[in-house]
Amino acid sequence: MVISGDGSSRSKSTMWGWLLVGIGSLVLLGFLFTAFISHLLPPSNYTLIAAIQNDRYYCFLVPLTLPVLVVAVYFHWLSMKLFRHA
Repeated sequence: MVISGDGSSRSKSTMWGWLLVGIGSLVLLGFLFTAFISHLLPPSNYTLIAAIQNDRYYCFLVPLTLPVLVVAVYFHWLSMKLFRHA
């Protein structure tokens, strides 16, 4: 027996999905600006933008996180194989 929901719950789910995709996209664009694009711009007189341009933390965050991500994915795959074949 299939119980179908009304259309409003589906439209509300779709709205929340697009909202989360939009927020994720804005965070990604903000990170890309902070890590890469702001260093290519000429020096600024604004305090916040100058602090972002002089920061060296975020431009090294992603390259140094990638090896840790590879190890984590490998351990996840290994634990899934061990669980499945146990």
